[in-house]
Amino acid sequence: MTHQTGDPIRGTAQGSAPVPLSILDLAAVGDGFTTRDTLRASTRLATLAEARGFHRYWVAEHHSIPGISSSSPAVILGHLAAHTERIRLGSGGVMLPNHPPLVVAEQFGTLEAYAPGRVDLGLGRAAGTGPGAAAALRRPGNGGDFAAEVLELIAFLDDDFPEGHPYRDVHAVPGPVQGPGERPQVWLLGSSPNSAVLAGRLGLPFAFAHHFAAHNTLPAIDAYRASFRPSPTLAEPYVVLGVFAFAADDPAEARRQALSGALVTIRLRGGRPTLVPSGEAAEKHTFTDEDRALLGGWLDNALYGTGDEVRAGLDALHKRTGADELMIAMNSHEPDLRVRSYELIADAYALPTRTSGS
Repeated sequence: MTHQTGDPIRGTAQGSAPVPLSILDLAAVGDGFTTRDTLRASTRLATLAEARGFHRYWVAEHHSIPGISSSSPAVILGHLAAHTERIRLGSGGVMLPNHPPLVVAEQFGTLEAYAPGRVDLGLGRAAGTGPGAAAALRRPGNGGDFAAEVLELIAFLDDDFPEGHPYRDVHAVPGPVQGPGERPQVWLLGSSPNSAVLAGRLGLPFAFAHHFAAHNTLPAIDAYRASFRPSPTLAEPYVVLGVFAFAADDPAEARRQALSGALVTIRLRGGRPTLVPSGEAAEKHTFTDEDRALLGGWLDNALYGTGDEVRAGLDALHKRTGADELMIAMNSHEPDLRVRSYELIADAYALPTRTSGS
């Protein structure tokens, strides 16, 4: 049973949080753990997020990366829909170059039928992988015209191709051809001003990847707001910022987990993707000079420490950017530490605890 209330995009800040807080789940797989461990923790985390007043829970599409198990967002979201009642669920995102728009429209139309009024469809223009895996996905490179594919996907969701269009008689099902109902809320994701401008022109909410493109955060937000045109689904600009943040009872443990996240990112960027190393292994790792340059930049933009220290960093980021919502992501070697981190952040913001059906 669905209990979605309030503005599905804007939400309502809970507790003492100045803006809604949300979660981006990278479904990280730690060395010595299994994908089953990771996905079971994701289910625990989604139910915790709902109970503690987080606004939305997104999963991100990646391929051929051992340390990430979220290659199929629609499958994961279908499972999470069965274990939640209220929280918005979505993709952060589906990488549109990898999929025909009709397939995405039907996958997320199916999710909407399972969880009416609480499904977000975040779309990215990258492949979420390297060139080899992109070719294996049968969509080499970056696919076609991203803007055209977004418009095609929206037309499938709304079932409103114009007369004479070759897809006029093609219908995404579940969808409007079967009768009135909700449809997923479309978002655009980006790490540069390019997607920001497109999101603005289409009047769509925009999610920016501050966690790995902090140098572009303010230019992208400015470009989005300057180009924004009201649409039937959104009257004013709405910006979500993704940020890496990790809280622990012991600040030293929080730094170890942040270092672990930095190391797995450095390996990925160097073409050597691995499972997420333990914090102890990351501390003992010998970083090259080139690694240290990347390490410094990554740690400078990550927030880690006690719950209160992470809160202070999130509040400062909100004040600096004017973001409408903050979406917290993290890589963690141990699934239990990932869940505990979000508990501590919820405590720091005094987010309310809800019981099922309340």
